Formats: sequence, C-alpha cells, structure tokens
Amino acid sequence: VQLQASGGGLVQPGGSLRLSCHASGSTFEYFAFGWFRQAPGKEREGVSCIPNSGDNAYYDDSVKGRFTISRDNAKKSVYLQMNSLKPEDAAIYYCAGQRFSSCSLQRKWYHSWGQGTLVTVSS
Repeated sequence: VQLQASGGGLVQPGGSLRLSCHASGSTFEYFAFGWFRQAPGKEREGVSCIPNSGDNAYYDDSVKGRFTISRDNAKKSVYLQMNSLKPEDAAIYYCAGQRFSSCSLQRKWYHSWGQGTLVTVSS
C-alpha cells in the first residue's frame, strides 16, 4: 500500500489540526495503521495506532486525551485529530501501515510509510 499524509500546518498553542493519510490499493481494510512523529534531533516516535478492526486504538502517554485516531475504510483514509496542541507536538508526522490485524507504536512493525507532513505549533 502507498500512503500519502497531509493536513500539517502552523497552529497556535491550544489549537487543533486534523491530519489525513490516504492509502492506495485494494486491501486497505486488512491494514493496521500508525501515526509517528519526528522532531529535529530526535528519534521518530509512535504517537497513535489503530488496528484493522478500528477498535482499541493506542496512544502514547504524551498525547492521550488530546489526539484521536480514526479510519474510514470506504475512503481508504486514516485520520489523526490533534487538539490542545503544545509546542512540543511540533514535528514531521508520518503515517505507516502494515497488513496485519493489530497495530503497534513501534517503527519496526510497519512496512509501508508515507511522506511526512509538517506540524508547527507556535504563537
């Protein structure tokens, strides 16, 4: 599957953004997906993931209660709603996919990666 992320931009602290990840291919519903981010000088880290069932999403502690991951199989898209954004959320955000039922916040879990979309949080 090929992935394309979009929706990044500049937002003030406390603001919201919705990232989208559109997938090509005909087997979207069999894929689990994850959102990762990488800030300058830091390792890429898992933010959230969603299994192919859409149930039991997972979140890193740093974003729990503020970010929500969702998927729309009909649109072959995965979304990351980000609320109450903080300056430390600023990073390049990547979506990743793996044909498997369960998901993970570990990079090595995923075979397919999209290009990043830049999120800047600044006043």
